Amino acid sequence: MPLVTCDISVSMDGFSAGVRQSLDQPLGDIDETWLHSWMFERTDENQAEVDAIVDAGAFIMGRNMFGPDRGEWDLDWRGWWGDDPPYHGPVFVLAHRERDDVPMAGGTTFHFVTNGIHAALERARAAAGDRNVSIAGGASTVNQFLADGLIDELRVHVTPAVLGAGERLFDGLPPMRFEQVSSRGASTVTHVVYRPVREAVDQARA
Repeated sequence: MPLVTCDISVSMDGFSAGVRQSLDQPLGDIDETWLHSWMFERTDENQAEVDAIVDAGAFIMGRNMFGPDRGEWDLDWRGWWGDDPPYHGPVFVLAHRERDDVPMAGGTTFHFVTNGIHAALERARAAAGDRNVSIAGGASTVNQFLADGLIDELRVHVTPAVLGAGERLFDGLPPMRFEQVSSRGASTVTHVVYRPVREAVDQARA
């Protein structure tokens, strides 16, 4: 049965981005390599995890992950990833303002969903068919899906850095338990796979 998965890189203190995110500093006042060097500089030893990030039939992300603007859409903006984003499939962007679909090279199309996470997940599941749906981030979006018990497998990639402040995984969530499925250490990251314990999630939401 297809799963709803999530991959997210975090610092040792749980942050997926620093403070003051902007066009020039998408992850805030930090060196981006602190969180993501394992994806781009250590691909040989982390290839399985890199491949798993985009091995889904559809993706969901927050507006802040799609772009830096927070008001009206900048219609010239088509994401951080250039003309050929790595997703190669439908990406559903959570938003408060409507925008026409943005087709890109390589099979990626950005769709903009204004009626919440459940509507986005329903559309993503329909688009993915018998493949998984991936919650791409950022942390606040992941936290919303966790809070509503909508993630089946959480893959946390912990890097050896401390940010001190920023956007943090698990912020604002009620107590909940996870089953640790696997963990693997590499030279610049530790990969840990968790599955939420459904009974504990349901109790936390009650």
